[in-house]
Amino acid sequence: MTSLTESATTALQLVASLDPVLLSIVWRSLSVSGVACLLACGAGLVLGAWLGVARFPGRGAVLTLLNTFLAVPSVVVGLVVYLLLSRSGPLGFLGWLFSFQAMVLAQALLVLPVVTALTRQVVEDAESLHGEQLASLGARPLMRSLLLAWDERFALLTVVIASFGRAISEVGAVMLVGGNIDGFTRVMTTAIALETSKGDLPLALGLGLVLLGVVLVLNAITGLLRRWRESQGGVGVAMPQMGVS
Repeated sequence: MTSLTESATTALQLVASLDPVLLSIVWRSLSVSGVACLLACGAGLVLGAWLGVARFPGRGAVLTLLNTFLAVPSVVVGLVVYLLLSRSGPLGFLGWLFSFQAMVLAQALLVLPVVTALTRQVVEDAESLHGEQLASLGARPLMRSLLLAWDERFALLTVVIASFGRAISEVGAVMLVGGNIDGFTRVMTTAIALETSKGDLPLALGLGLVLLGVVLVLNAITGLLRRWRESQGGVGVAMPQMGVS
C-alpha cells in the first residue's frame, strides 16, 4: 500500500510539474491521434453522408460490412497495416514501419468505420424527416447529403469527438506498427503498458491520469452537445464508448 501511495504521489508531481518526458509522450499521442482523426473524418464524413442518402443495389451488404468493421479489434488493424508496410509488403518501399506515419495510418483505418457508420446514421435519420421535401425542390442525392450533413453539423461534431477518443485510447495497433520506440513512437497507451511491465508505476500512473482526463473531457463535451441537440429537437444518435482497446 505504501508503494502504491508513493507511486500515486510521484505521478501527481510529474503531472503538476509538467515533466518533460511525460509531456513529450502526451504531445506525440495527441499529434498522432489528431492527424489520424483528421484524415479519417475527411473521408468518413463524406462517405457516411452519401451512404445515408444513396440507394443502390447491394447497399445492405455494404452497411453490413461497414458494421462488421466496427467490431474489428485494433490489433487486427495493426496487423494488416504491419503486413502492408513490412519490407516484403506492397507498401514496404515507403519505409514507414515503426514511424509516426505508420501509427497515423493504423489509427485512421481504425477510426474510419466509426466515423462513416455514425455519420451515415445521422444523415439517414435526417433524410427520413426532410428528404422528401428536398427532393421535391430538385435536390439530387449528393446535394441532399451535403445539405443534411450541414444541417446536422453539431451532431457530426460529436462524431468527430468520439472518433478522436477512439483513436487516442487505442493501444494494439500503434504498438504493432509503431514499435513503442522511446522518443519516436511511444504514445500514452503504449508507454503505460511498457512502464507498468518495467515497474515504473509513477510515470505509468501519470500518463494514465492524463489519458483519463482527456477521455473525460471528450465524453463531457459529447454529452453536452447531445443534450443541447436534443433540446433543439434534433435526432439522437448512439455514441460509442470511449475506452482503451
